[in-house]
Amino acid sequence: MKANFMQLKIGIIGLGRIGKIHYSHIRHQIPEAEVVMVSDVDKNGLPRDVKHGNAEELIAHPDIDAVVICSPTDTHSAYVEECARRGKHVFCEKPLDLSLARIRETLKVVRQHNIQLMLGFNRRFDANFVKLKTLVDTGKIGDVQLVKITSRDPAPPSVAYLKSSGGLFLDMTIHDFDMARYVMGKEVKEVYAAASVLTGGAVAEAGDIDTAVVTLKFEDDSMAVIDNSRKAVYGYDQRLEVFGSKGMAHVENNKPDSHVYYHEEGVASALPLHFFMDRYTTSYLTEMKAFVRSVQEKQPVPVGGSDGLKAALIAVAAQQSVEKNAPVALAGGE
Repeated sequence: MKANFMQLKIGIIGLGRIGKIHYSHIRHQIPEAEVVMVSDVDKNGLPRDVKHGNAEELIAHPDIDAVVICSPTDTHSAYVEECARRGKHVFCEKPLDLSLARIRETLKVVRQHNIQLMLGFNRRFDANFVKLKTLVDTGKIGDVQLVKITSRDPAPPSVAYLKSSGGLFLDMTIHDFDMARYVMGKEVKEVYAAASVLTGGAVAEAGDIDTAVVTLKFEDDSMAVIDNSRKAVYGYDQRLEVFGSKGMAHVENNKPDSHVYYHEEGVASALPLHFFMDRYTTSYLTEMKAFVRSVQEKQPVPVGGSDGLKAALIAVAAQQSVEKNAPVALAGGE
């Protein structure tokens, strides 16, 4: 980054788990940016060394150039639109909204006011997945025929979270839908999903699903297979495989250490990391650096609103496929 760039002045709306991660990264590891103000409905525990205010005050603040939105999903579209009208660039956690119509309305406002909008698909910035993407882009895998993604959480979130999340596909699998598009470099034309409630508990109470297998068919008839679970007792299970005409590449789980213990009763090693923020901490930093750089250099963001809409389209089609017990052709268009 050029040394003569002024610091990007940032406001953060929502200081929950992800908001705190972004706040810490910007304050301590991204010297090209500065947190000017933060906002959260819970006033307890807010950092004392930065100005506080409500979301409307933050968006209207004359010194703020860009806003990082980490508030609940049902607030995202309204905040993004208000930022756009005031000329503030936006980094927004996914999804932009649970309604496809609302997402399209918001993207129209963003285009009208010509701001930068980046969606928080942080897995694109994980070094392991970037390496697989590079192998695909440089032709080392050949013609990619099949992508396999495993994404399983160690435990379901709370009932309250589940009830407002939009369901497994829009809340959790949406990351995998985006990764499939990202790695393949192609668009999805058909979705076929099967899902069940197998863990009970909070998921059943919330009326959601906890286990799913989704097959995506791309425009050239290549495919991706995604399996999800809300409850993997051994940790945060994140694996990806790319198979093509010239070979195969895969990424295994990250672990706290790489030891393998061999003994007379078998072989043992460390379990996968147990929390998504442990697994993807570096990717959150890398994505925020990319956002800051894009705004300062006036370059397109690496993950834009169109990517968010396309992932949401796949998620909605997956839900429809479960309900119909049949493949669903993807409805396109922005």
